[in-house]
Amino acid sequence: MEYTIDIQKLRYAIQREYSTVAEHPQKGFHFHTGRKLARLLEYPEEWIETAPRLALESFAGTGNPLKARQIVPGEKIVDAGCGSGFDAILAATFTGKDGAVIGVDMTSEMITKARTAAAQTGLRQIEFRNGYLEDLPIPDRWADVVISNGVLNLCVDKLRVLQEFHRVLSPAGRIQIADILVKKSVPEKAKQDIDLWTG
Repeated sequence: MEYTIDIQKLRYAIQREYSTVAEHPQKGFHFHTGRKLARLLEYPEEWIETAPRLALESFAGTGNPLKARQIVPGEKIVDAGCGSGFDAILAATFTGKDGAVIGVDMTSEMITKARTAAAQTGLRQIEFRNGYLEDLPIPDRWADVVISNGVLNLCVDKLRVLQEFHRVLSPAGRIQIADILVKKSVPEKAKQDIDLWTG
């Protein structure tokens, strides 16, 4: 499929935006972040209170993908677009020492923050990798669950991303996505405006 938007420029703009969320979470953005957002999205208070401060302060999701179905002990989870690691760390807590979580994000500053936050928890069943959702650095059929929170809307090639989710899932695996939904098609002119993608 041909895209008229410059994907590299779009990725750069998104990375720049979310590197600021990672490094300056108190700055204020056109979207909610942190503890306030987690409460707005109805994450249970006990989840919020047990999350590392570093992961929570730069949390920038659109919903709660962990509400769709409980993560059970021993499951392998991919957090696609993991950001600062809030959902990934929660998932690692639920899956326990017999499970595994791999968080993937294209923003290096978010990956660095997620790794630091996870190290503070002592969880050993979690790791974070730099990568794009269109080309996940995950083996075929590795995951029982793919979670994603507010990231698919930022990807130009959504079909490719969903194909990648399917590729990394085991045959009985599942996808749990929280994202933005529009009720009518976005005009082509609007799709070309990178500022509308990021703010």
